[in-house]
Amino acid sequence: MPEQSGLPVPPRASFEPALPADLNLINLHDYERVAAERLAPGPLAYFSGGAEDEVTLRDNRAAFGRQAIVPRVMRDVSSVDMSVEVFGRRWPSPIFIAPTALQRMAHPDGELATARAAASRGMTITVSTSASTDLADIAAVGGPRWFQVYFLADPGARRALVERAVASGYEALVLTVDLARIGRRERDLRVGFQIPEGLQIPNVAIAAGVTPEEVASVEFVDRMTWPDLEWLAGFGLPVIVKGILHPDDAKLAIEHGAAGIEVSNHGGRQLDATIASLDALPAVVDAVAGRIPVLLDGGVRRGVDVLMSLALGAAAVGIGRPVIWGLAVDGQAGVGNVLDLLRRELENAMALAGAPTIADLTPELLA
Repeated sequence: MPEQSGLPVPPRASFEPALPADLNLINLHDYERVAAERLAPGPLAYFSGGAEDEVTLRDNRAAFGRQAIVPRVMRDVSSVDMSVEVFGRRWPSPIFIAPTALQRMAHPDGELATARAAASRGMTITVSTSASTDLADIAAVGGPRWFQVYFLADPGARRALVERAVASGYEALVLTVDLARIGRRERDLRVGFQIPEGLQIPNVAIAAGVTPEEVASVEFVDRMTWPDLEWLAGFGLPVIVKGILHPDDAKLAIEHGAAGIEVSNHGGRQLDATIASLDALPAVVDAVAGRIPVLLDGGVRRGVDVLMSLALGAAAVGIGRPVIWGLAVDGQAGVGNVLDLLRRELENAMALAGAPTIADLTPELLA
């Protein structure tokens, strides 16, 4: 191990990010700070805000502070293996990109930049129905990818949307179930947020057969029920049900064909005062009882957050807003740096916790 001033210096990880020195970007919070300075007020409110008093938005972060790591020592952590297998694909780490809409509001390359950063690292991206880039163009980038599904009210449009995703090689469908209606997002209301002129939502427009200007008239389902999940599972791809917080809903999801559960409260953007994602995780994991993978998103900003989530039973962990911050700061390179920072932090945290593999991350590591 190289020495500096008499102290051991760990070797540089192969994915240690090359950060713009003038911005002092050494963690995801730094990216949030700089992104807030660069985004226009409307997009900033849209990407950063939560519902009403933003209790859930804050509690998603606070939940990690209610956990404590009890590390094990005298273990060989000279090599840390962060790889996991999810739906038959081996991932280099348990981190994936959760769906975030309208990414071209953060950078002109939008979802294409995010997809390129993810693909170059072998990381999975979840593409939103409300993406500002055509799902087929994103698929052309390559790399592992899932498609997040909002149920369009028109059955023909709904089918067309899913069929395009299947035909474009998406490996799983992520059904968002916590959007019976839009949450009251008061930051958006205060700034009078509107989608910028010229920004399109092509996946909805193509599926519904409308012009980009008519997308606002396309209706979404407000009465989705469990048989709709069965319908979606009939397309032959694994369906991950995103937005589960109650253990009984996890059981029902499995009964109706779910291949995975994503514990999520929509980043605190829907019903305020709901349980934090991390707090909901253990009961959902217990209810699922190992039958299907349980994923988590919401409030993850540090490698130790990923570690805690995995120790409580998550198979993988998604990040949303931090990707937008990276995109706003430096496009594809910014997203890549955000991903690399989080991976580097996770590797370091696993070593310091005495957990050289993902299998070593168990509830006994937490207090």
